[in-house]
Amino acid sequence: MKPKKWYVFGIVLWLYVGMSLAMAAEDAKQPSTTVYSLGEVVVSADSPENTPVKTVEITAEDIEKRHALTLAKALELLPGVDIRRGGEGVPRVNIRGFRSRHTILLLNGIPLNSTYDSQFDPNMISTENIAKIKVSYGGHSVLYGQGGLAGVINIITKQGTTGLGGDVSAEMDEHGNHYTKLNVGGGNDKVSFFGAVNNYESDGFHVSDNFDPTSQEDGNERNNSDSERLSLFGNLVYEMNDEMEIGLTLERTTGEYGTPPMTVDDKKDPFYKKPKYDRTEDLETLSGQVSMSYTPKGMFGFRGWVFANTNDQENARYDDDTYSTMTKKNTYRSNDETEIKGAAFQTSANFGTAGNAVLALSTEASDYTSDFRNVDKDNASPTAYYYDHGLDMYSAALEYNVRLLSKLGVTAGYSHHWQTKDEGSDVDKGSYMAGLSYDLTDSTILRASYARKIRFPDIKQLYDPSSGNADLVPEESKNYEAGITQRMFKDMTLDLAVFKNEVSQYIEKNDATDLYKNWEAYDFKGFEIYLFKPFLATGTIGLGYSYLDTKDKSAGAKRDELQYRPAHKYTLDVGYTWDFGLRVHADILHTADQYYYSDNFDKGKLKDYTLVNVKLEQKVYRDSVFLYLGLDNLTDENYEESYGLPQAGRTGYAGIRMTF
Repeated sequence: MKPKKWYVFGIVLWLYVGMSLAMAAEDAKQPSTTVYSLGEVVVSADSPENTPVKTVEITAEDIEKRHALTLAKALELLPGVDIRRGGEGVPRVNIRGFRSRHTILLLNGIPLNSTYDSQFDPNMISTENIAKIKVSYGGHSVLYGQGGLAGVINIITKQGTTGLGGDVSAEMDEHGNHYTKLNVGGGNDKVSFFGAVNNYESDGFHVSDNFDPTSQEDGNERNNSDSERLSLFGNLVYEMNDEMEIGLTLERTTGEYGTPPMTVDDKKDPFYKKPKYDRTEDLETLSGQVSMSYTPKGMFGFRGWVFANTNDQENARYDDDTYSTMTKKNTYRSNDETEIKGAAFQTSANFGTAGNAVLALSTEASDYTSDFRNVDKDNASPTAYYYDHGLDMYSAALEYNVRLLSKLGVTAGYSHHWQTKDEGSDVDKGSYMAGLSYDLTDSTILRASYARKIRFPDIKQLYDPSSGNADLVPEESKNYEAGITQRMFKDMTLDLAVFKNEVSQYIEKNDATDLYKNWEAYDFKGFEIYLFKPFLATGTIGLGYSYLDTKDKSAGAKRDELQYRPAHKYTLDVGYTWDFGLRVHADILHTADQYYYSDNFDKGKLKDYTLVNVKLEQKVYRDSVFLYLGLDNLTDENYEESYGLPQAGRTGYAGIRMTF
């Protein structure tokens, strides 16, 4: 059956069956979960709009209605956030011009950034166990520690409630790629649990029908774009009494994936790069956390957690697109292992109307080992290398919050960080923030903040055998932000944020030496607007625009705008649910004015692109059985997020979801 006929047939059959069954059935109570009570690093009684720093929350319902199977998909519509897939094949979450290594990623407070390069793979973070995602931008709390020049993403998982319930889903797209998941949660007055398992298997995505084939990519299924992921997650909470509870979190993911090579085959193209044939042939992650909260009667409260996170990867680079031999120079196979383990403790003091103070202490030990076998010259036997490096981190922070005259909120904090190295000099540096929020009227909230954030260089930047520089110093960013949240007529809400980030000692490679170095000054500035409006009884619409201006102010800079940082981003997000159980959701993303450079600083511009996604879900039996189908990239846009790396074309999918 041709794809277009498949879409039409699916819609007709699905609507007919869905409407008939749903209108004949009476509603049943749907099992529920709640937010994991020990998942927050920063506990605040204020809603996100009342904080001095821009904070956005994504709920489990938002994730489901957008068909966001991965963290990358869940975040892509947020103001100031750019999801980019580059030569590594992994989506990178860039916020306000910063790279993903400048964003702290947490799962219930467990650090997920790689020990090696501070990056994370949002495609390997499934969403079925997420209750909410809390994104705090540049001036965030000092309690999060160092590293978050761009912001913090804290994933807070689900927690079971009284009784027993869950849901199961299965879906397949038009190319045979499939996804299944199972969630179960429950508990009683003392103990609750939640568990989730999901499996995703893809032979690869298909490029747009408008893609022009080259000798490196003939179209249809994208070369080396296959992916597999199996994730297991569980948590357990024991409420000892009204004052104390203890939680346990465990997560494990296994998988493998290919990295699609560059499609450009014209060697005279100034942006041409030799194709690389890379695969991650085995990936295993394991993380765990034990946490506690103790809130006795009186002014003091205590929270603490210990955690560990490991990541094992087997990576390989082959001679060619057969992915079978390693005889050419710089082909390799490596087994890399990273590990983070640590502990954190917080004590809070509630002074009533005089405010609240939190003292936090934390420690982290990070290790990286690599068993690396490289072909140093053509047809030579591989040479074995072994690397073993570690970094230790210690932090102390104090933050104070107070609300004055019921309208003015004040937050101020300072934290100091110490990094000890196994090679090179140890270093320490402080960060701080101050912010205000003011309820100008019952419908108008003003906010402003200033923060100095720091990030220590990671193991790759310090010790990589080909590009490391042990003399690197910490990156520093002065982050300014002002904003307003305005409630308007008929429940409409407008949020506006204006920001400027002055970055010094920014770490990037020097093209002349191929070594990492500290660059003098980068500037990021811009603004973000988001308008939200509920309509009728069950509809919502959100409209967003983000503007970003970037400058390299280092001495002798040869670039105007910094590369791969889009200047304009437009978003539209619409959803509506009918009485007979049909829920429709659509979103549009438009990205414009994105530039890139060759090694000789030739300047190029990516084609602007617009992506449209649509999902329909029909309740077919009470609140227990749902059928859904959707189209990603509805218009089959042929687009790139990095030069020479085409992304997925139009893809249809269908599935069933059942709750119990």
